[in-house]
Amino acid sequence: MNKLRRKQRIHVSGSNVVARPARTVAVGFAATILIGGLLLASPLSSSTGQYTDLIDAIFTATSAVCVTGLAVLDTATQFSIFGKIVIIVLIQLGGLGIMLVASLFSLSILGKLSLKAKITTQTEAKAVEGQDVKNASLSIVKVTFIIEGAIALLLAGRFFFGYGYDPGKALAYGAFHAISAFNNAGFALYSDNLVGFAADPWVCLPIAAAIILGGLGFPVILQIRRYARNRLKWSMNTKLVLVGTAVLLAVGTVFITGMEWSNPDTLGPMPIQDKVLAGFFQSVQTRTAGFNSIDIGAMHGATWLGMDVLMFVGAGPAGTGGGIKITTFAVLLFILFTELRGESAVNIFGKRLSRSVHRQAISVVLMAVAAVLSGTMILLVVTDFTLDECLFEAISAFATVGLSTGITPDLPPSGEWVLIALMYLGRVGVLSLGSALALRDKKAVFELPKERPAIG
Repeated sequence: MNKLRRKQRIHVSGSNVVARPARTVAVGFAATILIGGLLLASPLSSSTGQYTDLIDAIFTATSAVCVTGLAVLDTATQFSIFGKIVIIVLIQLGGLGIMLVASLFSLSILGKLSLKAKITTQTEAKAVEGQDVKNASLSIVKVTFIIEGAIALLLAGRFFFGYGYDPGKALAYGAFHAISAFNNAGFALYSDNLVGFAADPWVCLPIAAAIILGGLGFPVILQIRRYARNRLKWSMNTKLVLVGTAVLLAVGTVFITGMEWSNPDTLGPMPIQDKVLAGFFQSVQTRTAGFNSIDIGAMHGATWLGMDVLMFVGAGPAGTGGGIKITTFAVLLFILFTELRGESAVNIFGKRLSRSVHRQAISVVLMAVAAVLSGTMILLVVTDFTLDECLFEAISAFATVGLSTGITPDLPPSGEWVLIALMYLGRVGVLSLGSALALRDKKAVFELPKERPAIG
């Protein structure tokens, strides 16, 4: 009896532990967005010294906190120095906060022994000590600042030596774009975003590197650092993220460059080396950052559709990127391959995939599809834009990408609220749902009889 009561107390306590962080994350992000919106609406944040429309300010704050990059206002001209500082602080809080919360969730799920019957965790990562979990936040902060600092110095050097910026401006611009890039935000201090640097590898490549590193996710970065010389200790999660990132970057580069090769409004007039650089840079942005070095609105409709898929997949889990995550997409692919081969167990990199992960991946994807389709339909109702434009914008918002066909500034207030909801749901909702699904998994006391409906 005492054992039973103790188990019940543990279960109830565990349920509370799962629910409370999810609520805290949701409320915390909402509060940060509201405070940021009020600050951006104040005259101090405006370059003209006037109040900014509150919905536009909240939209900008949501885009910054959710590290998206969609904009209804020109960041370069609309906001004062104070306003730009507010934006970059919101980006850092949003990105760093997501990494802290997501990584702690991941470490709890992937690498910690369960209190319930002391069962092993659902992945192959080695169990970490409690002090490692406690020190995870410090490690995340250190890695974040090291990467952002290195990228900021590279960009500042280029702005100073290549473009004649004074030292203060070079450092400020380098720091702003480094933070925006590592957090996969996509905010830029230029009215044309980064179109003016489309042919400059000294600007595009450091920014692309920061985006890729931020999109890998902290658990992957930590494991690579710890087991750099012994890949056999890399977890399934790390291998899926690394392989998936490389494949999607390569596929995206070939696809975008090939589709836009002769487009006179995008890559057409560029020399070959600049076409490849711009194609690669835009492929990186679909991982999910909103920078653009060519005009997205001038791309072919087929290119938009391919980018929709890449944006929807997104980056690695527990990082600064969005989307349904590479691991979720990879799990579904392996499930498909297993079914086509007529096998019963899903095996990945020599390990069998837990069946509970199947259900979790399907749940996340179905929720994402429902959110994107709902947002797209509402945008079609409240605007006069085409289906491909509305779909692109909805996916970009939900996947916290920030790329735009150019229609975002022209959206009515109702359309802005739709994208605000998608950005918030895409950043907070998927994280909370994914963590809750993984943490609430438990063995059934009994099972009902099996029956198979007709499929297909």
